[in-house]
Amino acid sequence: MSSPQDHPARPTPPRPSGRDAPRVPEPLRTAAAWSWRIIVVGALVFAVFSLLGRFHKLGVAVFLGLVITAVLRPVAGLLARRMPRPAAVAVAMVGSILLLLGLGALVGEAVAGERAELMREFATGIDRIERWLEQPPFRLNPDALNDLQHRIGRFLSSHRSTVISTAISGADRLVEVLTVLALAVFCSVFFIHSGDRQWAWFRDELPAAAREQVSVAGSAAWRTFTGYTHGILLVAAVNAVLVGIALFALGVPLAVPLALLEFVAAFIPLIGSPVALAVAAVVALATKGPLVAGIVVALIVVIGQIEGHLLHPIVMSWAVRLHPVVVALAVIGGAVAAGVIGAVAAVPLVAVLWSVRQALRTDRAGTAPAGAPAPGRGPGT
Repeated sequence: MSSPQDHPARPTPPRPSGRDAPRVPEPLRTAAAWSWRIIVVGALVFAVFSLLGRFHKLGVAVFLGLVITAVLRPVAGLLARRMPRPAAVAVAMVGSILLLLGLGALVGEAVAGERAELMREFATGIDRIERWLEQPPFRLNPDALNDLQHRIGRFLSSHRSTVISTAISGADRLVEVLTVLALAVFCSVFFIHSGDRQWAWFRDELPAAAREQVSVAGSAAWRTFTGYTHGILLVAAVNAVLVGIALFALGVPLAVPLALLEFVAAFIPLIGSPVALAVAAVVALATKGPLVAGIVVALIVVIGQIEGHLLHPIVMSWAVRLHPVVVALAVIGGAVAAGVIGAVAAVPLVAVLWSVRQALRTDRAGTAPAGAPAPGRGPGT
């Protein structure tokens, strides 16, 4: 029998030291480190947007409430110098509601007063457009146009139930819109009356180490939001006045409703105003012919130049200057994500986020941002 001494153990190979061990390439380690951080941030953003998607009506109501607050808080502040604060808020809110109802009545009266004339002009205009399409360079077959009218009529007749159900669903959507508007007005009343106290309470509930930065960020955000809101109102009002005067001078019917449409559409930068003027051009084509419609199309270029080179620089100087490419991407992205409301809210949201970033970076450098409110003043003040 052999002993262990007859078979000596094989020597254990030395383990590679840390210097000799295979190492992960540094670019791969950096990419992996950034990758998991990006995944975490992406998951957080997805969760936030999923939550907002479930409660998007509440978000829309709060956003509209902040818009109303930005518009009416200065008015309520002026009235509060001569009357108690609650009475000033009530007068500002009731006065604005009466103004909107008056504009609606004015538009309704204009449409009702011109209804008979419009029906006759539209019928004549459609015949004029058909004759125009039959001539060079289009040379459309008259039988094709008549067949198209008959097909549209047959489609509406055969899909009458679908049209009725769509109208009923539209009534449901109207109820939702009215509910959101009521909630927005309800929120704005409290924002206008005591928004500063609500912001101070929110800030004081945060950890002490974060209060100063939150105060700076809130001040910058509210300054930018109110500046953008006031500026876009100015742009919309100027565009509506110019369009209304031009359409009235050209004799285009529905000048007041079309001017109001231009006012509402101007809240969507770069896109809304051309779309509203395109509707006006169609009305002009159907009622006044190609020459007047061509003049209205020229208005799109003129008003676009005024808006792009004069009005919007003023707006962005009150808020934050954004490159036109950023504005266009924000509008399209907001429209894809949340429809018309997303297109309206996208640009002020991007402007607010950028101003908050600039304010926090400047605050860390130890200097106050130019034109920013004093520390401690936040939204609603």
